[in-house]
Amino acid sequence: MARTRAGRAAKLGGLAGTQTVRLAAGKAADLVRSPERADEAERLRNALLAERLVAVLGTMRGAAMKLGQMLSLVDPGFVPPEYRDLFQSTLATLQDNAPRVPWTEMRDHLESELGGELATAFAEFEREPIAAASIGQVYRARLLDGRPVAVKVQYPGIEQAVLADLKNLRTLLSVYRFVHPALDTAALADEFEARIREELDYRIEARNTRLMHEAYRDHPFIRIPELICALSGQRVLVTEWLAGKPLRAAYDSPLDERNRLAEILFRFYCGAPYSMHFYSGDPHPGNAVLCDDGSIGFLDFGLCKTVRADIAAAELTGLRAGIDGDVARIVELMQTRGFATAAQVSDKQAYEVFLRLFGWYLRDGPTEFGPDIATDLVALLGPAPDVSLRPFNLPAEHALRGRAELQLLAILGQLRPHTNLHIVAREWIFDDEPRTELGRAHRDWVGHRTGSAPSMPPTSVSFQPESRSTVTW
Repeated sequence: MARTRAGRAAKLGGLAGTQTVRLAAGKAADLVRSPERADEAERLRNALLAERLVAVLGTMRGAAMKLGQMLSLVDPGFVPPEYRDLFQSTLATLQDNAPRVPWTEMRDHLESELGGELATAFAEFEREPIAAASIGQVYRARLLDGRPVAVKVQYPGIEQAVLADLKNLRTLLSVYRFVHPALDTAALADEFEARIREELDYRIEARNTRLMHEAYRDHPFIRIPELICALSGQRVLVTEWLAGKPLRAAYDSPLDERNRLAEILFRFYCGAPYSMHFYSGDPHPGNAVLCDDGSIGFLDFGLCKTVRADIAAAELTGLRAGIDGDVARIVELMQTRGFATAAQVSDKQAYEVFLRLFGWYLRDGPTEFGPDIATDLVALLGPAPDVSLRPFNLPAEHALRGRAELQLLAILGQLRPHTNLHIVAREWIFDDEPRTELGRAHRDWVGHRTGSAPSMPPTSVSFQPESRSTVTW
């Protein structure tokens, strides 16, 4: 694993430059030699490119590996649409199954952090990791009292590599300002650095995990693992083991089940900023597990953020204005919150961008989610000919939320539900009564926090009264 700024930049640059030249040259040669096999050659090249990305980004780890995880969910136009599934399915291994660090190296590091041999803390400890993520590996173990646990151990030397990535990211963002001149890239770089530095300290993740566990204790369909405080520290985190299947196992489930899971994901990632003023900022399939009772277990709270009450209130005001079609109010809020100025954008531009970003849950009616929804949003980051984000700024306090919602939307694209998330969002936007079974179960749980949790609702069926949103496609 390269750890210096120059070494990591060179690895990424070599991947992008050399591989692209080889692909282009090889494609041209194949077209000349055997036109009838050009499609097959293209498919193989995209598969090899994805495998190369896994090898390079996986061994680089850190922020570079997070880039690979994002590419496994969102296609920025690297490959033709017909090869997107092949490309992203290969990159999906970076979500929780990247190249492993050898056990001998990890064991010495783990025992050093624990201050003693493994046998003093664990009755059993499996040497093969069950997941390998961007900054650490996860092992399954059993405590001396018999409880099964997950043990996350930070890679040796990863902090130096991540800090090198952050310096390179700052440089890239400063260059990106030529594409988006209104963007305050320095503030964004500061925000990303602050959040990633927090992620490197597992003591902060331990606090976040404990906060989330207490907030969702006995919830009917959301599970958060309990923290084992005595064994957790700066580079080791131990939590209870949540048994279940990976989220990817549900991609081929019946539509009703995919709709139900989509609603749970949406409630957790998009509802928490308003109900808790705190949220998890790193949704991807490797951070969710399908529990046997039908709930979803959420993992990994290293990348979290608190939402100030005034920011949450302003966001809700903006969402209500969008639903009501109050363009003047949206433009006013954009200017107040630092997204744009009247001199930069017209009312029409502001409303079009607003609907492109949030229309997937502002529109009252069933939406068929697919990969194209997230891909279309990524296209806004470039010099798009129709609607572009170029005249707009992204205030630093909203950066992590924007990234998290894009990743959630990409997950929904892979889950492919056909559902109405607008009626769910109205619960926190307008304080409406819930109109789904999951919503009613959540409401009952909120009202009976001191009693037993309601039973798990079997479906996400809802009734559909006349639409109360002015947002249309």
